[in-house]
Amino acid sequence: MNKTYHFPENFLWGGATAANQLEGAYQEGGKGLSIADVLPGGKVRLNVLAGNTFNFEIDKSKYVYPNHDGIDFYHRYKEDIALFAEMGFKAYRMSIAWSRIFPNGDELTPNEEGLKFYDAVFDELHQYGIEPIVTISHYEMPLHLVKAYGGWKNRKLISFFERYAKTLFERYKNKVKYWLTFNEINGAIHFPILSLGFLPENEEERLQHIFQALHHQFVASSLAVKAAHETIPDAKVGCMLIYAPTYSFDCHPENVLHALQEGRIFNYLCGDVQIRGEYPSFAKRFFKENGIELDVYDGDIELLKKYPVDFISFSYYMSRTVKKTKAPEEMTSGNIIGGVKNPFLQASDWGWEIDPIGLRIALNELYDRYQKPLFVVENGLGAYDKIEEDGSIHDDYRIEYLREHIRTMGEAIEDGVELMGYTSWGCIDLVSASTGEMSKRYGYIYVDKHDDGSGTLERRRKKSFFWYKRVIETNGEEL
Repeated sequence: MNKTYHFPENFLWGGATAANQLEGAYQEGGKGLSIADVLPGGKVRLNVLAGNTFNFEIDKSKYVYPNHDGIDFYHRYKEDIALFAEMGFKAYRMSIAWSRIFPNGDELTPNEEGLKFYDAVFDELHQYGIEPIVTISHYEMPLHLVKAYGGWKNRKLISFFERYAKTLFERYKNKVKYWLTFNEINGAIHFPILSLGFLPENEEERLQHIFQALHHQFVASSLAVKAAHETIPDAKVGCMLIYAPTYSFDCHPENVLHALQEGRIFNYLCGDVQIRGEYPSFAKRFFKENGIELDVYDGDIELLKKYPVDFISFSYYMSRTVKKTKAPEEMTSGNIIGGVKNPFLQASDWGWEIDPIGLRIALNELYDRYQKPLFVVENGLGAYDKIEEDGSIHDDYRIEYLREHIRTMGEAIEDGVELMGYTSWGCIDLVSASTGEMSKRYGYIYVDKHDDGSGTLERRRKKSFFWYKRVIETNGEEL
């Protein structure tokens, strides 16, 4: 007999997307170029993210750029939001494209046409009673800030971000209550190009530049929390982390210690600063051993302490298994980070290991550490989908994946975890952030767009669409 789970009465069920992966219209409405606009599509993107030779230029003779068109949400948002409403969404996590509001990032005056676009999106959401959860910066900082300032290595970006955030809070103070500052902020430890806007010039200075840039983002995040609370008294501002429970490959003490050290640097360092308002004790030794000396201005530490986030949002796709000494053939891929293969887990079409119990572990670990409300704002299965002759799409594999993860959320709630909501990733098919592919599909809604750019952009409901609609209708009691 299947167990019935009881989610909170006002649980925020919904889905999640990012502006640079679905909007398209990359040069319409006064929008400037973003870092996402120059990243090539296809598996070559991973090589770009891992290297240090990318020149931040568009070269259509060599690469394809699927996010330039996305799925044309910019022109089709009414149709898509109507589909979200048909599923019964209580919330929709989305992001604002920074370069739609400040095309270069350092202007004094925002782009009114960009502001009007998001006014229209929020109005459409509210028409259906859908609560927007808005990420202020989601892997799409203005390209000018990369080229002219060197990205977040430059402290000047703090004031540019603060102006941008204040503009959003003032404009949308009656339309948006829930805000997230930086998407997957800790992902920059491994791939700084996406969110920090630079490629390390050499391995010797890599961590120095990354953690200096992260310090600037921490300060900017606290300034955003301060501004949000001053402008929107009932606003709730969260951080957004990648969370991957870190398992030791075996019970050898060296591997257990390695898992502890790896896990807390990736999972907790950024969270501790944004949530507790201070650098954790273990950071001191980590910084010393890696030659990291932060340039901290007077007042920075006090600001971090005074304005921590109100809640913790995170993405969960996979756990991570590590051991101190490993061979290349033992490795597996994942969301930004990978590990050694876990013999007890299966993997997705893209090699990401599937571990529903890991989500329960993640929820417990985070709540035990911070005692602040949690929000799962990304979780989903990227897979190849097939359209049958009758036009249907039987994505039972996606339903099974989501069902098992929602069950473990129910268990975590019984464990005592305070959970605000669940917005599964890519509720409508969009361009993959890691590989720039359309074929890596996450959605309940199929979009007829392909890796080569072909397709009609027709929207089509998958089997999971109707399943998730019932999950929301029953507040998670029918899975």
